[in-house]
Amino acid sequence: MAQRSTALVTGCSSGIGRATALRLHAAGHRVYATARKPETLDGLAARGLHTLALDVTDPESAKAAVETVEAEHGAVDVLVNNAGYGLSGTFEETPLEQVRDQFETNVFGLVRLTQLVLPGMRARGTGTVVNVSSIFGRYAAPGGGYYHASKHAVEALSDALRLEVAGFGIRVVLVEPGPVRTPWGQRFMDHIPDGRARADSPYRRFHERTAAYYDAIYNGTRRTLAGTFAIEAEQVADTIVRAARSRTPRSRYPVGFLAASTIALRRLTPDRIFDNAFIRRQFPVP
Repeated sequence: MAQRSTALVTGCSSGIGRATALRLHAAGHRVYATARKPETLDGLAARGLHTLALDVTDPESAKAAVETVEAEHGAVDVLVNNAGYGLSGTFEETPLEQVRDQFETNVFGLVRLTQLVLPGMRARGTGTVVNVSSIFGRYAAPGGGYYHASKHAVEALSDALRLEVAGFGIRVVLVEPGPVRTPWGQRFMDHIPDGRARADSPYRRFHERTAAYYDAIYNGTRRTLAGTFAIEAEQVADTIVRAARSRTPRSRYPVGFLAASTIALRRLTPDRIFDNAFIRRQFPVP
């Protein structure tokens, strides 16, 4: 990529987005770091990054952010779709309104931003779209089906988009991290449903075990496989920057040992073996 290419990064208030914005800035890119609450970006602005308010679920907010970048620099050269959150809950109990909110942020927000930047990329004959997915874009576990479905959707959309825009010189990349030690983990735990405290919930014990499981990963209350191999946001950011700067990036970048190994295991084993030998051994199951 050109040394002074322009990057737009979503979800930069903390974690992967913040680390990515800083890494791209250090690599010489002109970076627009965005978040729903612009005051969370003051530290990035103080370090020389451009900052913008951007709510990916708001069409006018998304349009205004892209128009600002294009008015100042012609086009977005690199789009990093990182904004998102994780919804926890069983298939049966989760209200559809919450499911729609999950997809509005994780899927439709990503689509909206990408549609807005593609015309400028096509006009220049170059550009890179980096979509932050997850190991759960490749398989799913109990209690996270709706979040995992949103990441499966990101994977399918990215595969289609990659083929649609390759002829215009645009690259599309998926980054698939395993568990990452960021504030995202605490927010995910906050979304574990109140049903864990309801005496009449048939999944009450499952919700309790799920809360304890993720507490172990993100707060280190006990040793787990996922907690042992959890990675830092900077490791994901380094992968994103490498993909964004490559003229011939791979389609997918699993990040961390757990991501690479479990994705390979999923690819090589039948459903029943994967369910019994991995999912039921490593995750809470009702």
